Amino acid sequence: MNLLAPLYRVTDALRHRRLADTGRRGEDIAHRYLRGKGYMVVARNWRPPAGPGEIDIIAWDGPTLVFVEVKARSSDESNAPERNVDPDKIRALQRAANSWLRQCPAETARFDVVAIAGKRVQHLADAFAVRGS
Repeated sequence: MNLLAPLYRVTDALRHRRLADTGRRGEDIAHRYLRGKGYMVVARNWRPPAGPGEIDIIAWDGPTLVFVEVKARSSDESNAPERNVDPDKIRALQRAANSWLRQCPAETARFDVVAIAGKRVQHLADAFAVRGS
């Protein structure tokens, strides 16, 4: 059991009350979720030095480097948040991931999507290829 979990919940609640930003809240939830599954988070909101794009979370899942895209909705009444990961978004994420891999090579890498709708958290592992075809 993580003894800091109650403290994390309190600080998250205070930050989320002050910031009504669903995306930031979703990233905080995904970060905690992945850490709870044993992932070692090494970067959040990483932007490549040249070019557009941003990777929400970069983490290690054992020997595999994982690039995580987080999609969040404040309620689960609208469409599934993971549907917003369209081909243009995938290409931008692949370019950013390849930029990271040029700086910090990894033998295995994958893309995951964490979709949050209301209180539902869905983790889609190996959602698409890291390198575009």
